[in-house]
Amino acid sequence: MSILQDGFNADEVAPSTGFDAIPPGKYKAVIAESEEKKTKKGDGSYLQLTFTVIEGEFENRKLWARLNLNNPNDQAVSIARSELSAICRAVGVRQIKDPSQLHDIPLLIRVSAKKDDAGELRNEIKGYELANGTATVTTKQPVAATAGGKAPWAKK
Repeated sequence: MSILQDGFNADEVAPSTGFDAIPPGKYKAVIAESEEKKTKKGDGSYLQLTFTVIEGEFENRKLWARLNLNNPNDQAVSIARSELSAICRAVGVRQIKDPSQLHDIPLLIRVSAKKDDAGELRNEIKGYELANGTATVTTKQPVAATAGGKAPWAKK
Protein backbone atom coordinates (compact mmCIF):
# COMPACT_ATOMS: atom_id res chain seq x y z
CA MET A 1 0.00 0.00 0.00
CA SER A 2 1.38 3.39 -0.97
CA ILE A 3 1.34 6.23 1.51
CA LEU A 4 0.01 8.30 -1.41
CA GLN A 5 -2.63 5.79 -2.45
CA ASP A 6 -5.23 8.57 -2.69
CA GLY A 7 -2.84 10.74 -4.70
CA PHE A 8 -1.43 14.14 -3.93
CA ASN A 9 -2.04 17.42 -5.72
CA ALA A 10 0.62 20.07 -4.99
CA ASP A 11 -1.73 22.74 -6.35
CA GLU A 12 -3.99 22.16 -3.34
CA VAL A 13 -1.29 22.72 -0.71
CA ALA A 14 0.82 25.81 -0.08
CA PRO A 15 4.51 24.94 -0.53
CA SER A 16 6.90 25.02 2.39
CA THR A 17 9.09 28.09 2.31
CA GLY A 18 11.65 26.86 4.82
CA PHE A 19 12.57 28.55 8.04
CA ASP A 20 14.76 31.59 8.22
CA ALA A 21 16.32 32.51 11.53
CA ILE A 22 14.10 34.64 13.72
CA PRO A 23 15.42 38.07 14.72
CA PRO A 24 17.53 38.30 17.87
CA GLY A 25 15.48 39.17 20.93
CA LYS A 26 13.54 37.79 23.85
CA TYR A 27 10.66 35.41 23.20
CA LYS A 28 8.12 33.83 25.50
CA ALA A 29 8.40 30.08 25.03
CA VAL A 30 7.86 26.70 26.64
CA ILE A 31 9.90 23.52 26.56
CA ALA A 32 7.67 21.30 24.44
CA GLU A 33 9.92 18.24 24.23
CA SER A 34 13.07 16.83 25.75
CA GLU A 35 15.15 13.87 24.69
CA GLU A 36 18.46 12.34 25.68
CA LYS A 37 20.61 11.64 22.62
CA LYS A 38 23.99 9.99 22.12
CA THR A 39 26.89 12.17 21.00
CA LYS A 40 28.26 11.60 17.49
CA LYS A 41 31.40 10.01 18.95
CA GLY A 42 29.29 7.79 21.19
CA ASP A 43 31.31 8.81 24.25
CA GLY A 44 28.48 10.61 26.02
CA SER A 45 25.00 11.99 25.67
CA TYR A 46 23.23 15.29 25.68
CA LEU A 47 19.79 16.53 26.60
CA GLN A 48 18.06 18.13 23.63
CA LEU A 49 15.34 20.57 24.59
CA THR A 50 12.79 21.75 22.03
CA PHE A 51 11.42 25.21 22.78
CA THR A 52 8.23 26.50 21.17
CA VAL A 53 7.59 30.25 20.98
CA ILE A 54 4.10 30.85 22.39
CA GLU A 55 3.43 34.52 21.62
CA GLY A 56 3.93 37.12 18.96
CA GLU A 57 4.85 37.12 15.30
CA PHE A 58 6.93 33.96 15.61
CA GLU A 59 4.40 31.94 17.61
CA ASN A 60 4.82 28.16 17.16
CA ARG A 61 8.41 28.48 15.90
CA LYS A 62 10.76 25.93 17.40
CA LEU A 63 14.28 26.42 18.72
CA TRP A 64 16.63 23.88 20.26
CA ALA A 65 19.18 23.74 23.05
CA ARG A 66 21.62 20.90 23.60
CA LEU A 67 22.99 20.36 27.08
CA ASN A 68 26.10 18.15 27.24
CA LEU A 69 25.31 16.68 30.65
CA ASN A 70 27.19 13.41 30.06
CA ASN A 71 30.45 14.23 28.29
CA PRO A 72 34.14 13.39 28.78
CA ASN A 73 34.89 17.13 28.63
CA ASP A 74 34.37 18.48 32.15
CA GLN A 75 34.05 22.06 30.91
CA ALA A 76 31.20 21.07 28.54
CA VAL A 77 29.40 19.38 31.44
CA SER A 78 29.93 22.43 33.67
CA ILE A 79 28.48 24.76 31.02
CA ALA A 80 25.51 22.44 30.48
CA ARG A 81 24.78 22.21 34.20
CA SER A 82 24.88 26.02 34.49
CA GLU A 83 22.49 26.33 31.57
CA LEU A 84 20.15 23.75 33.10
CA SER A 85 20.25 25.68 36.38
CA ALA A 86 19.23 28.87 34.53
CA ILE A 87 16.35 27.02 32.84
CA CYS A 88 15.16 25.53 36.15
CA ARG A 89 15.24 28.94 37.82
CA ALA A 90 13.41 30.56 34.89
CA VAL A 91 10.52 28.08 35.13
CA GLY A 92 10.53 27.99 38.95
CA VAL A 93 11.35 24.30 39.31
CA ARG A 94 14.56 24.04 41.33
CA GLN A 95 14.89 20.27 41.62
CA ILE A 96 14.12 17.79 38.86
CA LYS A 97 14.45 14.07 38.31
CA ASP A 98 13.08 14.07 34.78
CA PRO A 99 13.32 16.82 32.13
CA SER A 100 9.58 16.51 31.47
CA GLN A 101 9.10 18.41 34.74
CA LEU A 102 10.24 21.50 32.79
CA HIS A 103 7.71 21.08 29.97
CA ASP A 104 4.91 23.57 29.25
CA ILE A 105 6.01 26.21 31.76
CA PRO A 106 6.42 29.66 30.16
CA LEU A 107 9.81 31.36 30.28
CA LEU A 108 11.67 33.97 28.27
CA ILE A 109 14.45 32.80 25.99
CA ARG A 110 17.08 35.23 24.75
CA VAL A 111 17.79 34.36 21.14
CA SER A 112 20.72 35.41 18.95
CA ALA A 113 21.40 34.84 15.28
CA LYS A 114 24.83 34.05 13.88
CA LYS A 115 26.19 32.80 10.59
CA ASP A 116 27.18 29.16 10.36
CA ASP A 117 30.07 27.78 8.28
CA ALA A 118 27.90 27.90 5.15
CA GLY A 119 27.04 31.57 5.72
CA GLU A 120 23.42 30.80 6.75
CA LEU A 121 21.94 32.59 9.76
CA ARG A 122 21.20 30.17 12.62
CA ASN A 123 19.51 30.88 15.93
CA GLU A 124 21.07 30.12 19.28
CA ILE A 125 19.48 30.41 22.69
CA LYS A 126 21.79 32.58 24.78
CA GLY A 127 19.84 32.89 28.03
CA TYR A 128 16.73 32.12 30.05
CA GLU A 129 14.60 34.39 32.22
CA LEU A 130 11.41 34.32 34.21
CA ALA A 131 8.40 34.87 31.96
CA ASN A 132 6.65 37.18 34.41
CA GLY A 133 9.68 39.19 35.47
CA THR A 134 9.39 38.26 39.15
CA ALA A 135 11.64 36.00 41.15
CA THR A 136 9.03 33.67 42.56
CA VAL A 137 9.92 30.02 42.86
CA THR A 138 7.35 27.28 42.62
CA THR A 139 7.40 23.53 42.85
CA LYS A 140 3.97 23.21 41.25
CA GLN A 141 3.32 21.12 38.19
CA PRO A 142 3.33 22.85 34.78
CA VAL A 143 0.54 25.24 33.79
CA ALA A 144 -2.81 23.49 33.74
CA ALA A 145 -4.15 22.26 30.45
CA THR A 146 -7.44 23.44 29.01
CA ALA A 147 -10.59 21.33 29.15
CA GLY A 148 -9.48 19.63 25.92
CA GLY A 149 -6.36 18.30 27.64
CA LYS A 150 -3.90 20.59 25.84
CA ALA A 151 -1.85 23.48 27.12
CA PRO A 152 -3.40 26.83 26.16
CA TRP A 153 -0.64 27.56 23.63
CA ALA A 154 -0.62 24.11 22.01
CA LYS A 155 -1.72 23.80 18.39
CA LYS A 156 -5.41 23.20 18.10
